[in-house]
Amino acid sequence: MASFYVHNFGCRATQADGAALEHQFELRGLERAADASQANVVVLNTCTVTASADQDARAAIRRVHRENPGARIVVTGCYAQRSPEELAALPGVASVIGNSHKHELVDLVLPGNIPPIAPAQEFANPGFVRLENLGQRPANSAHRPIFVSDIFAHTELLAAPVFDGANQRTRPNLKVQDGCDNRCSFCVIPFVRGQSRSLSPARILNEIESLVSAGFREVVISGINLGRWGRDLETSDPLAFGSQPSRFEHLVRAILEHTSLEKLRISSVEPMDWSDELIALVAGSPRIAQHAHVPMQSGSDAVLRRMHRRYRPWHYRENIQKIRAAMPDAAIGADVMVGFPGETDAEFEETRQMIEDLPFTYLHVFTFSSRPGTPAAAMPQQVPVPVARERNRILRDLADRKHESFLNSFVGRTIQAITLARTNEAASTEALTDNYLKLRIAARLDPNEWVRVDVQGVEDGALVATLPATVS
Repeated sequence: MASFYVHNFGCRATQADGAALEHQFELRGLERAADASQANVVVLNTCTVTASADQDARAAIRRVHRENPGARIVVTGCYAQRSPEELAALPGVASVIGNSHKHELVDLVLPGNIPPIAPAQEFANPGFVRLENLGQRPANSAHRPIFVSDIFAHTELLAAPVFDGANQRTRPNLKVQDGCDNRCSFCVIPFVRGQSRSLSPARILNEIESLVSAGFREVVISGINLGRWGRDLETSDPLAFGSQPSRFEHLVRAILEHTSLEKLRISSVEPMDWSDELIALVAGSPRIAQHAHVPMQSGSDAVLRRMHRRYRPWHYRENIQKIRAAMPDAAIGADVMVGFPGETDAEFEETRQMIEDLPFTYLHVFTFSSRPGTPAAAMPQQVPVPVARERNRILRDLADRKHESFLNSFVGRTIQAITLARTNEAASTEALTDNYLKLRIAARLDPNEWVRVDVQGVEDGALVATLPATVS
Protein backbone atom coordinates (compact mmCIF):
# COMPACT_ATOMS: atom_id res chain seq x y z
CA MET A 1 0.00 0.00 0.00
CA ALA A 2 1.28 3.45 -0.89
CA SER A 3 1.93 5.82 1.98
CA PHE A 4 1.97 9.56 2.62
CA TYR A 5 3.47 11.98 5.09
CA VAL A 6 2.43 15.62 5.69
CA HIS A 7 4.97 17.96 7.28
CA ASN A 8 3.39 21.21 8.50
CA PHE A 9 5.26 24.43 9.12
CA GLY A 10 4.07 27.55 10.93
CA CYS A 11 0.75 28.50 12.44
CA ARG A 12 -2.30 26.60 13.63
CA ALA A 13 -4.12 27.45 10.40
CA THR A 14 -1.43 25.63 8.40
CA GLN A 15 -1.66 22.67 10.77
CA ALA A 16 -5.43 22.60 10.29
CA ASP A 17 -4.97 22.55 6.51
CA GLY A 18 -2.53 19.67 6.92
CA ALA A 19 -4.96 17.71 9.06
CA ALA A 20 -7.61 18.04 6.35
CA LEU A 21 -5.12 16.83 3.72
CA GLU A 22 -4.21 13.82 5.85
CA HIS A 23 -7.86 12.88 6.14
CA GLN A 24 -8.30 13.14 2.37
CA PHE A 25 -5.28 10.95 1.68
CA GLU A 26 -6.63 8.31 4.05
CA LEU A 27 -10.00 8.38 2.28
CA ARG A 28 -8.14 7.65 -0.97
CA GLY A 29 -6.66 4.53 0.59
CA LEU A 30 -3.13 5.69 1.42
CA GLU A 31 -1.48 4.80 4.69
CA ARG A 32 0.06 7.42 6.97
CA ALA A 33 3.83 6.89 7.23
CA ALA A 34 5.70 7.31 10.48
CA ASP A 35 8.03 9.89 8.91
CA ALA A 36 9.00 11.38 5.57
CA SER A 37 11.79 8.86 4.95
CA GLN A 38 9.22 6.03 4.72
CA ALA A 39 6.56 7.71 2.56
CA ASN A 40 5.83 7.45 -1.15
CA VAL A 41 4.25 10.92 -1.17
CA VAL A 42 5.64 13.69 1.04
CA VAL A 43 3.67 16.92 1.34
CA LEU A 44 5.51 19.93 2.73
CA ASN A 45 2.87 22.41 3.90
CA THR A 46 4.88 25.60 4.14
CA CYS A 47 4.83 28.93 5.97
CA THR A 48 6.29 32.19 4.62
CA VAL A 49 5.74 34.68 7.42
CA THR A 50 9.51 35.20 7.82
CA ALA A 51 12.68 34.58 5.82
CA SER A 52 13.57 31.96 8.43
CA ALA A 53 10.33 30.09 7.65
CA ASP A 54 11.28 30.01 3.96
CA GLN A 55 14.75 28.74 4.84
CA ASP A 56 13.31 25.98 7.04
CA ALA A 57 11.09 24.80 4.18
CA ARG A 58 13.95 24.69 1.66
CA ALA A 59 16.13 22.78 4.13
CA ALA A 60 13.35 20.26 4.70
CA ILE A 61 12.88 19.70 0.96
CA ARG A 62 16.60 19.00 0.54
CA ARG A 63 16.61 16.68 3.54
CA VAL A 64 13.60 14.66 2.31
CA HIS A 65 15.10 14.34 -1.18
CA ARG A 66 18.42 13.21 0.30
CA GLU A 67 16.91 10.66 2.69
CA ASN A 68 14.09 9.45 0.43
CA PRO A 69 15.05 10.10 -3.22
CA GLY A 70 12.18 7.96 -4.53
CA ALA A 71 9.47 10.01 -2.85
CA ARG A 72 7.16 12.33 -4.74
CA ILE A 73 7.70 15.65 -2.98
CA VAL A 74 4.74 18.01 -3.16
CA VAL A 75 5.16 21.55 -1.83
CA THR A 76 2.07 23.50 -0.81
CA GLY A 77 1.07 26.27 1.61
CA CYS A 78 1.93 29.93 1.88
CA TYR A 79 5.49 29.80 0.52
CA ALA A 80 4.21 27.77 -2.44
CA GLN A 81 1.58 30.43 -3.13
CA ARG A 82 4.07 33.30 -2.86
CA SER A 83 7.05 31.90 -4.78
CA PRO A 84 6.21 28.68 -6.66
CA GLU A 85 9.01 29.03 -9.23
CA GLU A 86 11.64 29.20 -6.51
CA LEU A 87 10.38 25.98 -4.96
CA ALA A 88 9.87 24.15 -8.25
CA ALA A 89 13.56 24.69 -9.04
CA LEU A 90 14.69 22.69 -6.02
CA PRO A 91 15.89 19.11 -6.71
CA GLY A 92 13.33 16.47 -5.86
CA VAL A 93 10.23 18.66 -6.05
CA ALA A 94 7.58 16.90 -8.15
CA SER A 95 4.92 19.62 -7.99
CA VAL A 96 4.09 22.92 -6.32
CA ILE A 97 0.46 23.49 -5.29
CA GLY A 98 -0.41 26.89 -3.87
CA ASN A 99 -3.09 27.69 -1.31
CA SER A 100 -5.35 28.55 -4.25
CA HIS A 101 -5.41 24.85 -5.17
CA LYS A 102 -4.70 23.24 -1.80
CA HIS A 103 -8.27 21.96 -1.49
CA GLU A 104 -7.63 19.99 -4.71
CA LEU A 105 -4.19 18.75 -3.70
CA VAL A 106 -5.04 15.11 -3.15
CA ASP A 107 -6.89 14.87 -6.46
CA LEU A 108 -3.96 16.55 -8.23
CA VAL A 109 -1.40 14.26 -6.62
CA LEU A 110 -3.55 11.18 -7.16
CA PRO A 111 -5.47 11.87 -10.39
CA GLY A 112 -7.96 9.32 -11.62
CA ASN A 113 -5.50 7.75 -14.06
CA ILE A 114 -3.14 6.84 -11.20
CA PRO A 115 -4.41 4.21 -8.75
CA PRO A 116 -4.46 5.63 -5.24
CA ILE A 117 -2.53 2.65 -3.88
CA ALA A 118 0.08 2.50 -6.64
CA PRO A 119 3.59 1.48 -5.57
CA ALA A 120 6.23 4.17 -5.25
CA GLN A 121 7.74 3.75 -8.71
CA GLU A 122 4.40 4.58 -10.36
CA PHE A 123 4.58 8.08 -8.89
CA ALA A 124 7.58 9.00 -11.05
CA ASN A 125 5.62 10.76 -13.82
CA PRO A 126 2.30 12.21 -12.67
CA GLY A 127 1.40 13.44 -16.15
CA PHE A 128 -0.80 16.34 -15.01
CA VAL A 129 -2.56 18.30 -17.71
CA ARG A 130 -4.01 21.08 -15.53
CA LEU A 131 -1.22 23.61 -15.20
CA GLU A 132 -1.54 27.33 -14.53
CA ASN A 133 0.68 29.39 -16.84
CA LEU A 134 2.93 31.45 -14.59
CA GLY A 135 5.27 32.65 -17.30
CA GLN A 136 8.87 31.67 -17.95
CA ARG A 137 10.18 28.83 -15.76
CA PRO A 138 13.77 27.91 -15.06
CA ALA A 139 14.91 25.19 -17.43
CA ASN A 140 15.46 22.70 -14.62
CA SER A 141 11.88 23.05 -13.37
CA ALA A 142 9.98 23.16 -16.67
CA HIS A 143 8.69 19.62 -16.26
CA ARG A 144 7.37 20.18 -12.74
CA PRO A 145 3.68 21.06 -12.55
CA ILE A 146 2.77 24.27 -10.74
CA PHE A 147 -0.81 24.87 -9.62
CA VAL A 148 -1.20 28.47 -8.48
CA SER A 149 -3.85 31.06 -9.32
CA ASP A 150 -5.37 34.26 -7.91
CA ILE A 151 -5.73 33.67 -4.18
CA PHE A 152 -8.33 36.43 -3.88
CA ALA A 153 -10.68 34.39 -6.06
CA HIS A 154 -10.32 31.48 -3.64
CA THR A 155 -13.38 30.72 -1.51
CA GLU A 156 -12.60 27.24 -0.18
CA LEU A 157 -11.76 26.72 3.51
CA LEU A 158 -10.06 23.51 4.54
CA ALA A 159 -11.04 22.52 8.07
CA ALA A 160 -10.18 19.53 10.20
CA PRO A 161 -9.32 19.29 13.89
CA VAL A 162 -5.64 19.47 14.76
CA PHE A 163 -4.34 17.30 17.58
CA ASP A 164 -1.27 18.46 19.46
CA GLY A 165 1.74 16.18 19.04
CA ALA A 166 1.97 13.66 21.85
CA ASN A 167 -1.29 14.95 23.33
CA GLN A 168 -3.52 13.32 20.76
CA ARG A 169 -6.29 12.79 23.30
CA THR A 170 -6.67 16.38 24.48
CA ARG A 171 -7.40 19.93 23.31
CA PRO A 172 -8.02 19.63 19.54
CA ASN A 173 -7.73 22.86 17.56
CA LEU A 174 -10.46 23.73 15.06
CA LYS A 175 -9.86 26.39 12.40
CA VAL A 176 -13.08 28.33 11.83
CA GLN A 177 -11.74 31.25 9.75
CA ASP A 178 -9.06 31.77 7.11
CA GLY A 179 -7.62 34.70 5.17
CA CYS A 180 -7.35 38.36 6.15
CA ASP A 181 -8.78 41.63 4.83
CA ASN A 182 -6.27 43.79 6.71
CA ARG A 183 -3.23 45.14 4.93
CA CYS A 184 -0.54 45.51 7.56
CA SER A 185 2.52 46.89 5.80
CA PHE A 186 4.84 44.10 7.00
CA CYS A 187 2.57 41.11 6.37
CA VAL A 188 2.46 38.83 3.34
CA ILE A 189 -0.33 36.60 4.69
CA PRO A 190 -3.31 38.26 2.89
CA PHE A 191 -1.50 37.73 -0.41
CA VAL A 192 -0.94 34.01 0.20
CA ARG A 193 -4.18 33.15 2.04
CA GLY A 194 -6.64 35.51 0.38
CA GLN A 195 -9.69 37.29 1.67
CA SER A 196 -11.31 36.55 5.02
CA ARG A 197 -13.74 33.65 4.88
CA SER A 198 -15.61 31.81 7.59
CA LEU A 199 -16.71 28.29 8.30
CA SER A 200 -20.50 28.26 8.63
CA PRO A 201 -22.04 28.23 12.12
CA ALA A 202 -23.76 24.90 11.44
CA ARG A 203 -20.48 23.29 10.32
CA ILE A 204 -18.65 24.61 13.39
CA LEU A 205 -21.31 23.39 15.81
CA ASN A 206 -21.37 19.98 14.13
CA GLU A 207 -17.58 19.70 14.27
CA ILE A 208 -17.47 20.66 17.94
CA GLU A 209 -20.28 18.30 18.91
CA SER A 210 -18.50 15.49 17.04
CA LEU A 211 -15.36 16.19 19.06
CA VAL A 212 -17.40 16.20 22.27
CA SER A 213 -18.96 12.86 21.28
CA ALA A 214 -15.45 11.50 20.73
CA GLY A 215 -14.62 12.35 24.32
CA PHE A 216 -12.79 15.68 24.03
CA ARG A 217 -13.41 18.15 26.84
CA GLU A 218 -11.58 21.27 25.68
CA VAL A 219 -11.52 22.60 22.10
CA VAL A 220 -9.50 25.55 20.80
CA ILE A 221 -10.97 27.63 17.95
CA SER A 222 -8.55 29.53 15.74
CA GLY A 223 -8.17 31.45 12.50
CA ILE A 224 -5.86 33.76 10.61
CA ASN A 225 -7.96 36.74 11.76
CA LEU A 226 -10.36 35.00 14.13
CA GLY A 227 -12.17 38.10 15.35
CA ARG A 228 -13.39 38.77 11.79
CA TRP A 229 -15.25 35.46 11.71
CA GLY A 230 -18.74 35.76 10.24
CA ARG A 231 -18.40 39.08 8.41
CA ASP A 232 -18.59 37.30 5.05
CA LEU A 233 -21.55 35.03 5.84
CA GLU A 234 -25.00 35.41 4.34
CA THR A 235 -27.59 36.53 6.86
CA SER A 236 -29.96 33.93 5.40
CA ASP A 237 -27.98 31.22 7.19
CA PRO A 238 -30.44 29.83 9.81
CA LEU A 239 -27.70 30.01 12.42
CA ALA A 240 -26.30 33.36 11.24
CA PHE A 241 -28.12 35.20 14.00
CA GLY A 242 -31.10 36.79 12.29
CA SER A 243 -30.91 39.69 9.91
CA GLN A 244 -27.82 41.23 11.51
CA PRO A 245 -24.34 40.45 10.17
CA SER A 246 -22.64 37.65 12.05
CA ARG A 247 -19.99 38.59 14.58
CA PHE A 248 -17.43 36.52 16.45
CA GLU A 249 -19.16 36.99 19.80
CA HIS A 250 -22.32 35.52 18.21
CA LEU A 251 -20.38 32.37 17.36
CA VAL A 252 -18.99 32.06 20.89
CA ARG A 253 -22.49 32.39 22.33
CA ALA A 254 -23.85 29.82 19.87
CA ILE A 255 -21.17 27.30 20.89
CA LEU A 256 -22.21 27.71 24.51
CA GLU A 257 -25.91 27.42 23.72
CA HIS A 258 -25.90 24.66 21.09
CA THR A 259 -23.09 22.31 22.12
CA SER A 260 -22.24 20.41 25.28
CA LEU A 261 -18.56 21.35 25.10
CA GLU A 262 -17.09 21.62 28.59
CA LYS A 263 -14.35 24.16 27.81
CA LEU A 264 -13.85 26.49 24.85
CA ARG A 265 -10.50 28.20 24.40
CA ILE A 266 -10.19 31.17 22.04
CA SER A 267 -6.91 31.72 20.23
CA SER A 268 -5.58 35.07 19.01
CA VAL A 269 -8.10 37.91 18.50
CA GLU A 270 -7.08 41.38 17.27
CA PRO A 271 -7.50 44.23 19.79
CA MET A 272 -10.28 45.99 17.85
CA ASP A 273 -12.35 42.78 17.96
CA TRP A 274 -12.29 42.47 21.77
CA SER A 275 -15.67 44.15 22.14
CA ASP A 276 -17.24 44.81 25.52
CA GLU A 277 -19.72 42.05 24.69
CA LEU A 278 -16.96 39.53 23.98
CA ILE A 279 -15.05 40.43 27.15
CA ALA A 280 -18.21 40.05 29.24
CA LEU A 281 -19.03 36.73 27.56
CA VAL A 282 -15.57 35.24 28.20
CA ALA A 283 -15.42 36.59 31.75
CA GLY A 284 -18.92 35.41 32.62
CA SER A 285 -18.81 31.79 31.47
CA PRO A 286 -16.95 29.04 33.34
CA ARG A 287 -17.05 27.11 30.05
CA ILE A 288 -14.65 29.55 28.37
CA ALA A 289 -10.96 29.49 29.25
CA GLN A 290 -9.77 32.63 31.02
CA HIS A 291 -7.25 33.45 28.32
CA ALA A 292 -6.89 36.44 25.97
CA HIS A 293 -4.22 36.62 23.29
CA VAL A 294 -4.27 40.15 21.87
CA PRO A 295 -1.65 41.00 19.19
CA MET A 296 0.08 44.29 20.01
CA GLN A 297 3.06 44.54 17.60
CA SER A 298 4.19 47.90 18.98
CA GLY A 299 3.46 50.37 21.76
CA SER A 300 4.51 53.33 19.63
CA ASP A 301 1.79 55.23 17.81
CA ALA A 302 4.21 56.24 15.04
CA VAL A 303 5.29 52.63 14.47
CA LEU A 304 1.69 51.36 14.50
CA ARG A 305 0.82 53.92 11.84
CA ARG A 306 3.75 52.82 9.65
CA MET A 307 2.59 49.24 10.19
CA HIS A 308 -0.94 50.21 9.03
CA ARG A 309 -2.40 48.71 12.20
CA ARG A 310 -6.02 49.65 12.88
CA TYR A 311 -5.74 50.76 16.51
CA ARG A 312 -3.77 53.22 18.58
CA PRO A 313 -1.76 52.50 21.75
CA TRP A 314 -4.38 54.05 24.00
CA HIS A 315 -7.10 51.87 22.44
CA TYR A 316 -4.96 48.81 23.04
CA ARG A 317 -4.14 49.78 26.60
CA GLU A 318 -7.81 50.38 27.40
CA ASN A 319 -8.88 46.96 26.13
CA ILE A 320 -6.16 45.13 28.05
CA GLN A 321 -7.18 46.93 31.22
CA LYS A 322 -10.83 45.99 30.60
CA ILE A 323 -9.86 42.34 30.15
CA ARG A 324 -7.82 42.31 33.35
CA ALA A 325 -10.58 44.05 35.33
CA ALA A 326 -13.13 41.47 34.12
CA MET A 327 -10.79 38.47 34.58
CA PRO A 328 -8.28 39.01 37.41
CA ASP A 329 -6.63 35.60 36.94
CA ALA A 330 -6.71 35.41 33.13
CA ALA A 331 -3.69 34.71 30.97
CA ILE A 332 -3.07 37.76 28.78
CA GLY A 333 -0.58 37.40 25.94
CA ALA A 334 0.53 39.40 22.94
CA ASP A 335 2.59 39.30 19.76
CA VAL A 336 5.23 42.04 19.67
CA MET A 337 7.54 42.97 16.78
CA VAL A 338 10.89 44.68 17.21
CA GLY A 339 13.13 46.22 14.56
CA PHE A 340 10.36 47.50 12.29
CA PRO A 341 11.83 49.90 9.70
CA GLY A 342 12.53 53.29 11.22
CA GLU A 343 12.01 52.12 14.81
CA THR A 344 14.05 54.53 16.91
CA ASP A 345 15.37 53.99 20.40
CA ALA A 346 12.60 56.25 21.69
CA GLU A 347 9.89 54.32 19.82
CA PHE A 348 11.23 51.02 21.13
CA GLU A 349 11.21 52.46 24.64
CA GLU A 350 7.51 53.31 24.20
CA THR A 351 6.88 49.63 23.46
CA ARG A 352 9.02 48.43 26.36
CA GLN A 353 7.33 50.82 28.79
CA MET A 354 3.85 49.83 27.63
CA ILE A 355 4.68 46.15 28.17
CA GLU A 356 6.08 46.99 31.59
CA ASP A 357 2.87 48.81 32.51
CA LEU A 358 0.32 46.27 31.25
CA PRO A 359 -0.60 42.97 32.97
CA PHE A 360 0.81 40.59 30.37
CA THR A 361 1.50 37.04 31.51
CA TYR A 362 3.46 35.99 28.40
CA LEU A 363 4.68 37.44 25.09
CA HIS A 364 5.59 36.15 21.63
CA VAL A 365 8.43 38.46 20.55
CA PHE A 366 9.43 38.57 16.88
CA THR A 367 12.14 40.42 15.00
CA PHE A 368 11.00 42.15 11.81
CA SER A 369 11.63 40.05 8.72
CA SER A 370 11.38 41.75 5.34
CA ARG A 371 8.88 40.02 3.06
CA PRO A 372 9.16 40.60 -0.69
CA GLY A 373 6.31 42.66 -2.11
CA THR A 374 5.19 44.22 1.17
CA PRO A 375 5.38 48.01 1.69
CA ALA A 376 7.66 47.56 4.70
CA ALA A 377 10.28 45.82 2.56
CA ALA A 378 10.85 49.06 0.66
CA MET A 379 10.79 51.39 3.67
CA PRO A 380 13.95 53.37 4.47
CA GLN A 381 15.90 53.17 7.73
CA GLN A 382 15.95 49.41 8.11
CA VAL A 383 17.03 48.61 11.67
CA PRO A 384 20.47 46.92 11.91
CA VAL A 385 20.19 43.24 12.83
CA PRO A 386 22.31 43.51 16.03
CA VAL A 387 20.09 46.34 17.29
CA ALA A 388 16.90 44.39 16.56
CA ARG A 389 18.29 41.28 18.28
CA GLU A 390 19.17 43.26 21.39
CA ARG A 391 15.67 44.73 21.52
CA ASN A 392 14.25 41.23 21.13
CA ARG A 393 16.36 40.06 24.09
CA ILE A 394 15.22 42.96 26.27
CA LEU A 395 11.54 42.20 25.67
CA ARG A 396 12.00 38.46 26.15
CA ASP A 397 13.69 39.07 29.48
CA LEU A 398 10.85 41.37 30.50
CA ALA A 399 8.28 38.78 29.42
CA ASP A 400 10.09 36.07 31.42
CA ARG A 401 9.96 38.22 34.56
CA LYS A 402 6.25 38.89 34.10
CA HIS A 403 5.52 35.22 33.49
CA GLU A 404 7.50 34.15 36.56
CA SER A 405 5.62 36.66 38.69
CA PHE A 406 2.28 35.38 37.37
CA LEU A 407 3.26 31.79 38.12
CA ASN A 408 4.28 32.62 41.67
CA SER A 409 0.95 34.31 42.32
CA PHE A 410 -0.69 30.86 42.26
CA VAL A 411 1.56 29.16 44.79
CA GLY A 412 -0.56 28.04 47.73
CA ARG A 413 -3.79 28.14 45.75
CA THR A 414 -6.10 25.34 44.54
CA ILE A 415 -6.73 25.47 40.79
CA GLN A 416 -8.26 23.42 38.00
CA ALA A 417 -6.37 21.98 35.03
CA ILE A 418 -6.78 19.44 32.24
CA THR A 419 -4.28 16.59 32.10
CA LEU A 420 -2.23 16.29 28.92
CA ALA A 421 0.33 13.50 29.04
CA ARG A 422 2.61 11.67 31.42
CA THR A 423 6.13 13.01 31.64
CA ASN A 424 9.30 10.97 31.33
CA GLU A 425 9.18 10.74 35.08
CA ALA A 426 6.81 7.84 35.74
CA ALA A 427 5.23 9.51 38.74
CA SER A 428 4.19 12.84 37.19
CA THR A 429 1.67 14.14 34.66
CA GLU A 430 1.65 17.32 32.58
CA ALA A 431 -1.45 19.50 32.64
CA LEU A 432 -2.65 22.91 31.49
CA THR A 433 -4.61 25.32 33.64
CA ASP A 434 -7.66 27.23 32.54
CA ASN A 435 -5.47 30.34 32.34
CA TYR A 436 -2.78 28.77 30.16
CA LEU A 437 -0.17 27.80 32.75
CA LYS A 438 1.87 24.61 32.49
CA LEU A 439 1.47 22.33 35.46
CA ARG A 440 3.26 19.20 36.66
CA ILE A 441 1.24 16.96 38.94
CA ALA A 442 2.96 14.47 41.22
CA ALA A 443 0.73 11.58 40.17
CA ARG A 444 0.16 9.17 37.30
CA LEU A 445 -3.05 10.34 35.64
CA ASP A 446 -4.72 9.62 32.33
CA PRO A 447 -4.88 12.45 29.77
CA ASN A 448 -8.05 14.47 29.20
CA GLU A 449 -9.14 14.56 32.83
CA TRP A 450 -10.14 17.62 34.87
CA VAL A 451 -8.26 17.84 38.14
CA ARG A 452 -8.19 20.25 41.06
CA VAL A 453 -4.75 20.50 42.58
CA ASP A 454 -2.88 22.34 45.30
CA VAL A 455 0.00 24.37 43.86
CA GLN A 456 3.22 23.86 45.82
CA GLY A 457 5.71 25.91 43.87
CA VAL A 458 7.31 26.86 40.55
CA GLU A 459 10.00 24.88 38.78
CA ASP A 460 11.45 25.29 35.26
CA GLY A 461 8.67 27.59 34.08
CA ALA A 462 5.82 25.41 35.32
CA LEU A 463 3.65 25.11 38.40
CA VAL A 464 4.28 22.06 40.58
CA ALA A 465 1.24 20.58 42.35
CA THR A 466 0.28 17.75 44.65
CA LEU A 467 -2.26 14.99 44.02
CA PRO A 468 -5.61 16.27 42.79
CA ALA A 469 -8.35 16.65 45.32
CA THR A 470 -10.90 15.27 42.84
CA VAL A 471 -10.85 13.83 39.34
CA SER A 472 -14.01 14.02 37.26
